[in-house]
Amino acid sequence: MLVRLAYLAVSNAFAVLRLLPVGEREKDVEILVLRHQVTVLQRQLAGARPALGPADRALLAALLVRLPRATLRRLRLIVRPDTVLKWHRDLMRVRHAKHGKPKRAGRPRTVASIRRLVLWLVHENPAWGYRRVHGELAPLGIKVAASTVWQILKDAGVDPACTGRELGHQV
Repeated sequence: MLVRLAYLAVSNAFAVLRLLPVGEREKDVEILVLRHQVTVLQRQLAGARPALGPADRALLAALLVRLPRATLRRLRLIVRPDTVLKWHRDLMRVRHAKHGKPKRAGRPRTVASIRRLVLWLVHENPAWGYRRVHGELAPLGIKVAASTVWQILKDAGVDPACTGRELGHQV
């Protein structure tokens, strides 16, 4: 698809360059001929939908999106103007979906500094369990669920309802 799109873009760029030295009358005649060809093709299709590939859709959407709807409705297109606008919306949605896709599946990891702080609090206060650690984080403005504190301690090999024995401290 990318090769086809690149080919269409380059060939249309050369077509625009070819039109630069041409006078207004020749351009008007060419436009009338192209409009007539579109009319003949639409008549031959007899209500059937034209088969446009993704590259054709992308090029049409890119070329026509800048035109106001009123101008689009006056043009003799092989597709409805709303269809062209839908193609453009689809292109933008796919583009933004690629950039917004998370790198990993599932919930994002807790920030490393919060994990270190939780482990430091338990190390300094061995009698505290996960609920007390969670309660001490709230006034600091650290919004983390109690279950997250529990999971951090469990992942570190510390009993979440710790009494200090696992860390080598005496109570």
